[in-house]
Amino acid sequence: MQRILFLLSLALFSLANAEERKPNVLLLLSDDLNTALSGFGHPQCKTPHLDKLAERGVRFENMHCQYPVCGASRASLMTGLYPYTNGMLGNSGNLRKNLPDVITLSQLFRNASYRAGRVSKIYHMGIPFEIIDGTANHDDPPSWDETVNIQAPEQNAPGVRTEWSPLDKGSQTFTGLVASTGDLEHADGMAAEAAIDFLKRHQDQPFFLGCGFVRPHVPLVAPEKYFDLYDRDAMIAPVVPDNDLDDVPGIIRQYKANSRYGVTPDLHKGLLEAYYASVSYMDAQVGRILEALDELGLQENTIVIFSSDHGYLLGEHHKFQKQHLFEESTRVPFILSVPWMKDTHGRATKELTELIDLYPTIAELGNLSPPDDLPGQSLIPLLEDPTSEAWTKEVVFTISRNGGESVRTHDWRYTHWGFGTKGEELYNLKKDPGEFTNLAKDSEHSKTKERLKKLLETKRVEAGFDPEKYR
Repeated sequence: MQRILFLLSLALFSLANAEERKPNVLLLLSDDLNTALSGFGHPQCKTPHLDKLAERGVRFENMHCQYPVCGASRASLMTGLYPYTNGMLGNSGNLRKNLPDVITLSQLFRNASYRAGRVSKIYHMGIPFEIIDGTANHDDPPSWDETVNIQAPEQNAPGVRTEWSPLDKGSQTFTGLVASTGDLEHADGMAAEAAIDFLKRHQDQPFFLGCGFVRPHVPLVAPEKYFDLYDRDAMIAPVVPDNDLDDVPGIIRQYKANSRYGVTPDLHKGLLEAYYASVSYMDAQVGRILEALDELGLQENTIVIFSSDHGYLLGEHHKFQKQHLFEESTRVPFILSVPWMKDTHGRATKELTELIDLYPTIAELGNLSPPDDLPGQSLIPLLEDPTSEAWTKEVVFTISRNGGESVRTHDWRYTHWGFGTKGEELYNLKKDPGEFTNLAKDSEHSKTKERLKKLLETKRVEAGFDPEKYR
């Protein structure tokens, strides 16, 4: 009955608003952001504008990505397909070469006479180099009517530069910059300006706008006032057992472990301060766009989505960054604001959800027919009731490098590496939410492991796994 009432209200909404008042879509994507949002319960990071957005929508507190690296996750979100299906298994590859006829999420709306625009990073971009150059080499042109590439100095801007990972010499070092310049001299401030310009130019027609923010992706650049929000000495690092990695399979044990970075306890505090300052800077730019949405009278007719492409480790498991299959790497912050569904505004759901669920949801909210091969489920039952019994998803599926595959249920996570040949992990999330104790070799839990292993094998087939292609 509740579902029928929703569909009726959606139909009445559409009739009342007529053709020119189709619901707009605003997709806001952060980069390398874990759940360090004050509205998601983080005790230190300050995100007042995203917290305000959450009060105008529903927080999805158990949302997981399909591949914890930028390119693969973003391609999965925009196609509604698992990486095994769309062939995007990392930051390289060509989506249109893999699937020439794919209809991306923004393209679906573009085909329905929406004005589709991209500002900055929606598909993969190499950060900081493509921001410095003002390029977007991995973009998907059929997804958009117009695009804006941002060009900004990143770590080369004026200010005090810091290094929080002294051992690492690669492109993903924890370089920080306490910038002496203002918000609009950096990438995310420029992106907000371009997004607001798009809103002003297209306020009288239906639009789909994707605006990407590059913070808190390294380099951790933010104006000084955002660093001033935090006391470096008060930063709290994750508490991790000294021997936490001893029971992790060797193929992944030292991958992006602190032995590569050399982050001491004192450096860790500076790293966290810089990360949180970058998040607060990004949050302020979100606030500027939302304020413009209100000032232009677009709030009541615009669906707003905020998410990150994947999670991010900041010392959990003595590891950093992404491409892991621990909770901190697979889980993302996710807020969905549907202005006419006010009864559940400000609430949260802990039901298992995946980023592939976004595509069928937004299609349904826009009264559009998505491709019939999408594996995701519409989130509308949870928008109607965050504890809805109509939501039946019991497992989420994430893959990563080195043949890593993981299934997470409400109570357990099972992961294997090398497509099952290089090691296994099993965690009881009820008793061990930090995933510190690997039970894969514990005979007491052998039946649970075998059950989850079979579940993983089923999910990988559903996700398009081809053993001849991916082994």
